[in-house]
Amino acid sequence: MVELDLLPSFIKICGITSVEDASFAVEAGATAIGLVFAKSPRKIDEVRGQEISAYAKDKILRVGVFKDQSDAEILSFVVKVELDCVQLHTQLSSELANELRKLNVAIIKAMSVGTDEIEDFDEHRVDAVLIDGPAPGSGEDHSWADVQQNQFQRPLIAAGGLNSSNILRIVSSTNAWGVDVSSGCESAPGKKDRVKVQEFVSKANRAFVQQENFSD
Repeated sequence: MVELDLLPSFIKICGITSVEDASFAVEAGATAIGLVFAKSPRKIDEVRGQEISAYAKDKILRVGVFKDQSDAEILSFVVKVELDCVQLHTQLSSELANELRKLNVAIIKAMSVGTDEIEDFDEHRVDAVLIDGPAPGSGEDHSWADVQQNQFQRPLIAAGGLNSSNILRIVSSTNAWGVDVSSGCESAPGKKDRVKVQEFVSKANRAFVQQENFSD
């Protein structure tokens, strides 16, 4: 299983809809790509997921994004698409967590700012925590107060409205271990822009270096 907490940092390009877009993330040096199987303008089906996954295998981590799907459906995608990790925008049952562990799949639990779940969730059941805006996938920036006020024990991923212009500020203000971008690297919904992807990854890496130097 991929041990996320052993990675020094995490940069995920989400909403990948083609092998070409996946290649942009690989070339830029991102850590992971996100394949969305939930309702979204960037949703892909199982066949497209398999095509992208086959290309990405051993090049970059493959994260499946799910919301409001049954445990059985999630596990089916995990096996058929050969995912390394799941990102859940829904409740995590003990049964699903146990099955994912058996499959050596890492778990990222996504939560939205301003919700009680951020205060109540038992983060020790997962490998990383992702804090998103109130409307995940919208590309809208949001208040980072919930991130700044909570001292998460698991690695923290910042998401929602990220782009190359604000990434330095957000990493610095949240002390995030990881970042997740989708629309901030696009030329159109579901179509990644090579230059934007490269610029985002470069600035994210710079932000993590500055964060490390500051902590030293």
